[in-house]
Amino acid sequence: MTSNAKFWDGIAEKYARDPIKDMKSYEYTLERTRSYLGKSDKVLELGAGTASTALLLADSAGQITASDLSDGMLNVGRRNAKAQGVGNIDFLCSDAMVAEVAPGSFDVVMAFNLLHLVPDLDAVLARAHEVLNPGGLLISKTPCLDDSNIFARGAFRVMIPVMQLFGKAPFVRYMTSDYLERRITRAGFTIIERVNLPGKVGRPYYVARRD
Repeated sequence: MTSNAKFWDGIAEKYARDPIKDMKSYEYTLERTRSYLGKSDKVLELGAGTASTALLLADSAGQITASDLSDGMLNVGRRNAKAQGVGNIDFLCSDAMVAEVAPGSFDVVMAFNLLHLVPDLDAVLARAHEVLNPGGLLISKTPCLDDSNIFARGAFRVMIPVMQLFGKAPFVRYMTSDYLERRITRAGFTIIERVNLPGKVGRPYYVARRD
């Protein structure tokens, strides 16, 4: 088990209980994402966590694969899917490279609050491109911490490494939204929508089409 997987396993139940901090932005994300999904679409969510978003979007897609490197997180999702009678979500314990997935398997790849947490961003974006059908969509919302205010950046840069030493924080990448956009484009995507979420600086919502 990687240190990141161990971290997320350890907080899975608490994470599931915590309320969403910015419901307005979350609901906006759900609304915009639904507008891109079709009833027959096969959807892969990378870093799905407890699959709470996948559960809310399940009725807008044909089949959703909720993947996450933390089986503890996915166990919460499995439990909730069963309790809610949702049958079109399957669960895959894997890192963001999803080595088990065949190329061209999906119509949509979703990555919410994930891309700043992966050590090799270029490899993950290239893999997302590979598992999509031609014309498929990558939909993401990503904290770009270097777009935040100077004080917040400085505080995070001091605090996060200390927390990581004690296993209290995962890997975190500091980047700007412009940097992320260049990486998405370089991976072979054309960005068709970019929105700064309501009330949020440095957390852009992207929709990009596989070329």
